[in-house]
Amino acid sequence: MSAGSSIDSHVYVGESLYGGGVDADELIARIEAAGVHRAIAVPARPPGYHLGPANDVAAAAQCAYPDQLRCFARVDPNQGDAAVAELERALDTLGLGGLFLHPNEELFRINGPLVRPLMAVARERGIPVIVATGWLAVSEGPQVADLARQFPEVPIVMTNGGQINLSGLGQVDAEIALDTCPNLTVQTAGTYREDFIEGCVRRFGAERVLYASSCPVMEPRLEVKRVQWAPNLSDAEKQLMLGANAERILWR
Repeated sequence: MSAGSSIDSHVYVGESLYGGGVDADELIARIEAAGVHRAIAVPARPPGYHLGPANDVAAAAQCAYPDQLRCFARVDPNQGDAAVAELERALDTLGLGGLFLHPNEELFRINGPLVRPLMAVARERGIPVIVATGWLAVSEGPQVADLARQFPEVPIVMTNGGQINLSGLGQVDAEIALDTCPNLTVQTAGTYREDFIEGCVRRFGAERVLYASSCPVMEPRLEVKRVQWAPNLSDAEKQLMLGANAERILWR
């Protein structure tokens, strides 16, 4: 696969409350070191907590690297109408291409009423949504599936393989979510079990699985190997997962 055809479907840009944030220049250097040319970038949770400035940083990164970065807006559903206004500003004024929701860091339930006005905007504008998935009680697989059923027209991408620990009922829940919601796809970042990734491909098709690194939280040079080295995936399946799916679903 050529570098230009691969897309990391989830990275973070900007200063982070939790440390380890990267600017656009460093982000591009890190993904290129993994042999990946493009990425879908979302704002890190900023130290100042306000997400508007973080969206401005993402927009500046996209302007600096228009051929390599497509950036999504990040908003806090707890802000109600202000969150809707910020999403609309990010789409209309900043030119961002989708919505990123992190229930664990912003402290809301992904299938709760606070999220519905934002999803209505996503449906109206035809934009995709990435959901940080797998956190107890706020974004577990069944909760994301509930959201997907409420908004079947909206493409929703689950991070972390749709779970956190890759064991027990969490893995089953992620598989059930994919099985029951055709608008759901799942990312590979942190999914250390090859059998889970390959099982999703076998059961739901390679079109439902996207390569992601969650850089700088995780290391792109390792994360891309989860797909490249998977022993039971064909070259055509890897091509879809490493770039074509993100191109179709997220790069808008």
